[in-house]
Amino acid sequence: MKNQPTAARAPAGSQIDRLVPGSDFHDAWSIPPADAALDALGQFLRVARSTPGWIDAAMRLRNRLVGLVGLKNLGGLSDIDTAKPAASYRPGDRVGIFTLLSVSDTEVLLGDSDKHLDVVVSVHRQPADLPAQALVTVTTVVKVHNWLGRFYMAPVRPAHRVIAQAMVRAVGNPLPPLRQAR
Repeated sequence: MKNQPTAARAPAGSQIDRLVPGSDFHDAWSIPPADAALDALGQFLRVARSTPGWIDAAMRLRNRLVGLVGLKNLGGLSDIDTAKPAASYRPGDRVGIFTLLSVSDTEVLLGDSDKHLDVVVSVHRQPADLPAQALVTVTTVVKVHNWLGRFYMAPVRPAHRVIAQAMVRAVGNPLPPLRQAR
């Protein structure tokens, strides 16, 4: 049986925990990582590089639809340079659909801002004395700016839940081989 993510709270004392109050949407999912040796950014890169095709297809559809109302095309979650090592990333770099906001061994903040909302995603790695006790929590925080953001979030909320759980599940389970770039 595969590891399943569990609903959680933003880790106490984390950077993302300070962004939850006043947010319009937030959720968090935790799972023991399949590779406990990876730092927080390494956990994100491991999963994003193997994003399921159905998630990238959903992002392509999202990008086409939101372009009709003037929102930006974010690309795909798997739009990551597979040859670039995690240690080479710096705040301000694009990492898939996100911009790297901050990075430490235990937490990475990634985000994006547009005229309708701001989103910040945290990948937090709780180290442990034993690898089997390590825990990764992925938290998403959204702040809506206007009616377009509220309208946008109506279909995104349920889709986010499915996508977030699939991506967090991948943190805790063996990954399929990397897909070839199109």
